[in-house]
Amino acid sequence: MPAVTTPPRPTACLTLADGTVFYGQGFGATGDTVAELCFNTAMTGYQEIMTDPSYAGQVVTFTFPHVGNVGVNPEDDETAEPVAAGMVVKWDPTVPSNWRAAEPLQGWLERRGRIGIGGIDTRRLTRAIRQQGAPHVALSHNPEGKFDIEALVAKARAFAGLEGLDLAKDVTCAQSYRWDEMRWAWPDGYAKRTEPGHKVVAIDYGAKRNILRCLASAGCDVTVLPATATAEEVLAHNPDGVFLSNGPGDPAATGVYAVPMIREVLDKADIPVFGICLGHQMLALALGAKTVKMNHGHHGANHPVKDLETGKVEITSMNHGFTVDSQTLPQGVIETHVSLFDGSNCGIRIADRPVFSVQYHPEASPGPQDSYYLFERFSAAIAERRGK
Repeated sequence: MPAVTTPPRPTACLTLADGTVFYGQGFGATGDTVAELCFNTAMTGYQEIMTDPSYAGQVVTFTFPHVGNVGVNPEDDETAEPVAAGMVVKWDPTVPSNWRAAEPLQGWLERRGRIGIGGIDTRRLTRAIRQQGAPHVALSHNPEGKFDIEALVAKARAFAGLEGLDLAKDVTCAQSYRWDEMRWAWPDGYAKRTEPGHKVVAIDYGAKRNILRCLASAGCDVTVLPATATAEEVLAHNPDGVFLSNGPGDPAATGVYAVPMIREVLDKADIPVFGICLGHQMLALALGAKTVKMNHGHHGANHPVKDLETGKVEITSMNHGFTVDSQTLPQGVIETHVSLFDGSNCGIRIADRPVFSVQYHPEASPGPQDSYYLFERFSAAIAERRGK
């Protein structure tokens, strides 16, 4: 007779606010964490996702099962430390097999204080998120397999959620700094920008490093300022352009201090402005539009977006749980891009000024580089303004 294998005792559980419990095998740090649960459909980039500041306050379900197979390395961090609260995967992370791997995912998560759970039916979980909306969850890892489910459900139910929450202040830089690293290129990796460039002030609402690299590669001399920077502080740098970064949380909450700054910059300086993700939402709010919470958001690397002005369709990377309500865009603000999944707004511009933004991430380049032109458009707009 074939040997009977006994399933391993669960060492982790994911508890939803409605009382649903998923048991699995824990890895990474031990303990509990409470957050909103989302899913990401990307086939690559788990390290970049875990270190993307836009995932603050969220546990990420990875729908692609091969997580951990390429390990982790310092070059792929989007910020200094993981920001996502935890990760949920189908299969337990494997031993890394990649020439760039510096260490296994499990040890990296443990050192960085982030919890992972494997052995989960991620298809069932993803369907639940799509049908019911992004739930509040408690993720627990206990090597002894002891869980107080009633207490975990109570923790999940007590989580306030992301609406009304300003998380940009939690992930922004503490002080200004210069950025000169450019995009990765074979065989030298990340080169430094040494030539003079356009003076760009980047507002850090949770900026990913690769966005700053793309700006540098597009000809920009980048100075990064904290999310709470005032218009006076921005304009004191005499910038040729202003960039508004991605970031986490409710845009309406961050907009309390960001919107007045953007409006004053637009009033006092006739310079190009470019926004991505939360920066897109900040610009929209500053122009008079509104934002709304989405059912389960857009998180993945294969989202089709249509450029309404050219008819071109771009395959993009997205990570957002709020969206700009296109019905509230004021006169003079043109909708430039829409999602082909659900028709939601993905881009705007001012009709008569080089001020524009997109909801998706043109820097992520998960294979296609369909949207890198936006950085070149920003740089070209600055060059045109400087030439006048």
